[in-house]
Amino acid sequence: MEENCCEIKDEKNKNVKDKKSKAWIFGVGLMVVVVLSFFLFKPASIGYATLEDYNQPVQFYKSITCGCCDANANYLKSKGNLNVQISEKTDISDIKKKYGVPSELESCHTAIIDGYFVEGHMPLEAINKLMAEKPDIKGIALPGMPMGSPGMMGQKQGNFVIYAVHNDGTSSEFMRI
Repeated sequence: MEENCCEIKDEKNKNVKDKKSKAWIFGVGLMVVVVLSFFLFKPASIGYATLEDYNQPVQFYKSITCGCCDANANYLKSKGNLNVQISEKTDISDIKKKYGVPSELESCHTAIIDGYFVEGHMPLEAINKLMAEKPDIKGIALPGMPMGSPGMMGQKQGNFVIYAVHNDGTSSEFMRI
């Protein structure tokens, strides 16, 4: 009987150890999954959903002689309700170089919004998308001076193709408006 009792105690101890071991392995596994998911599925950064929520100054670099740049800055102020701080320069190529605007995507002015460059006569829809999604890019560009874009006179002809400029300097289509 005594031998049988010890076997029962040994069996109970073994079951308790097995349960503790399984719980420990489960806990470690769960922690690994949580840590990996943080790195694999980067949480959306806390930011501004739209320009209306953005309360930081927007740095706007323009040529001293450009009138359409003034019209675009006024568009951002009135439609986006932004604090636009205009810096007029005789040459803004150094700004474009500093922020990584590719020469083939350049326009006449560059704005810096929440660390991103916004090149050209950009519609608010594109800037709002940028602010809501917070992609890991340098910025967005609407090259040239398309007719009918914010700050440019004339009728819009076709879609505005807005490009995302990636951190490696390549670009791809960000959206069409």
